[in-house]
Amino acid sequence: MPNTLPDTLPSTLHSVFFATASSHPHRRFLCEKRDGDWHCLTYSEAANEVRRVAAGLGEGGLGIKSGDRVVLASENRIDWVIAELAVMSLGGLVVPSYATSPAPAHLHIMDDSEAVLAITSQGTLAREVATAAKASKTCHGLLCFDACDWGEEFAPLKIHPWQTIKHPTPPPTQPSKPPPSATQTSKPPPTPTLKADSLACLIYTSGTGGAPKGVMLTHRAIQANVAGALAVVAEAGLTANKPLRFLSLLPLSHAYEHTAGLHLPIRLAAEIWYSGGVEHLAKNLREVKPNLMIAVPRLYDVLHQRIWQGLQTASHTRQKAFRLAVALGMKRLSGERLGVGEWLLYHTIGGLVRRQVSKRLGGQLRYFVSGGAALNPTIGQFFLALNVGILQGYGQTEAAPVIAVNRPHAIRISSVGQALKGVAVKFDSKGQILVKGESVMQGYWRNPKETKKVLQKNGWLATGDIGEADADGFITISGRQREIIVNSGGDNISPARIEALLEAAPAIAQVLVYGDKKPYLVAVVVASEDTNTSTNKKGVRQMVAGAVAQVNAGLAPHERVRQFILADEAFTIANGEMTPTLKVKRLAVVARYGKRLEGLYGQKT
Repeated sequence: MPNTLPDTLPSTLHSVFFATASSHPHRRFLCEKRDGDWHCLTYSEAANEVRRVAAGLGEGGLGIKSGDRVVLASENRIDWVIAELAVMSLGGLVVPSYATSPAPAHLHIMDDSEAVLAITSQGTLAREVATAAKASKTCHGLLCFDACDWGEEFAPLKIHPWQTIKHPTPPPTQPSKPPPSATQTSKPPPTPTLKADSLACLIYTSGTGGAPKGVMLTHRAIQANVAGALAVVAEAGLTANKPLRFLSLLPLSHAYEHTAGLHLPIRLAAEIWYSGGVEHLAKNLREVKPNLMIAVPRLYDVLHQRIWQGLQTASHTRQKAFRLAVALGMKRLSGERLGVGEWLLYHTIGGLVRRQVSKRLGGQLRYFVSGGAALNPTIGQFFLALNVGILQGYGQTEAAPVIAVNRPHAIRISSVGQALKGVAVKFDSKGQILVKGESVMQGYWRNPKETKKVLQKNGWLATGDIGEADADGFITISGRQREIIVNSGGDNISPARIEALLEAAPAIAQVLVYGDKKPYLVAVVVASEDTNTSTNKKGVRQMVAGAVAQVNAGLAPHERVRQFILADEAFTIANGEMTPTLKVKRLAVVARYGKRLEGLYGQKT
């Protein structure tokens, strides 16, 4: 059966899902691990669950109606997808909130969106969401996927078990009706009149530069982005009859995963397997054998580090073979011609190493896709050298979210690729990237002031990113407009570029570069775990200093980091110094270390 859908599609995302379920009822759709085993739903089974949940959430149940906002705060799981599609089918707006967020962050989203219901899972996360819902001005109900038996602790908040919504008990006066057969194709429930330009969801920005803002995305915007991504998938030759398999690791609350990791696979009638987290990634890759995996650069950094760490326990011969394979792969990538001997080694020893790496990644992986932040070119080149496809892209929540991506047969890993089909890109006089197309948001939820700052009258979205494009349309980003450092000499410096170079050093895990209106750059450095465990505090500083000096040697004088301090701890979500999408919160880090950074300017360099 072809892995495609008709060209003429329904106008809404949930209707596209029901169309896929109708075309491919027996195809596997969603899979998750429970009690050590994988459990999956077919498209037809999922459609029946959506239908039942919509009935339980609607007027005959919890009273969700068209236009209502519903906060969804849970780890990635099958129920997350069922809940979103059910809410959408009622004309409601799903408002995702990150599972790693504390109660105040959930409360901001609930009150800003004026949500009437929150949906969550269990444990600490559920308590944080319940705390927020109880304090919310508008949210009066909490729906728990798992047990949330707290008695009267959160009264008067009404707690609803998921199972009673999913499998309602029929009234005693009516005969019990058996649930629809799992093999039966479900028809979508009756829905309010929704159009392509109706709002589909509110996705809040990560909040690196202030309070998160609700991005209004229509069904048309997300569908347009999916259509552009489909063209890239087609170029990769991944529309064969065999169903594609996605391994999902990035939170569904992230616009990137929401579009490319959920609604794109639905359009492809693909399988989605939910990873148990970074700590289970290596095992999940071997078990799931995915064709595609979408993630942020930080996760590829971790995978890169773990491959090198694992090599340390290998024999000297295997280490030598691996390093040779990487070196020859890098040389080939750079366009240099291999000598006869090198060519033989590349295809014999190198081929063996590449097959071993492929096996560790499941054996079926065609592409990693990187987005959400800048991918370190060194990391990208490492994977490409081992014949692991990696496509770097670029986007923003405000653009639903993909703006540009490298194509399978035209990868320039130092760039974010060319504009996605249906997306127009240009640059203003200051080099800011401007974007236009059907995927651009309607604006920020009830925030005309902030909307006016980024949406121009002629429809162009001002991204706040600085970049340029070459003659072939490949876009290179130098940094965020508000993060560009202008030193006291008037030089414009991109801290992101310098941070990426420093973080590629084995001794360094994380960096924040500082120095706006200053005579030179300084930094806060988080030493790598290996560095911290291999030596004492003095030795850590010496190793970091050596890494900084090595990077400085390849930089222009005004780009060099002259002094640094060692961070007290890593930048994490828990300490408020990273967003849930693993971006450093510059304002939070500077607030914590600002005085110590300023003190570095009194020292001799």
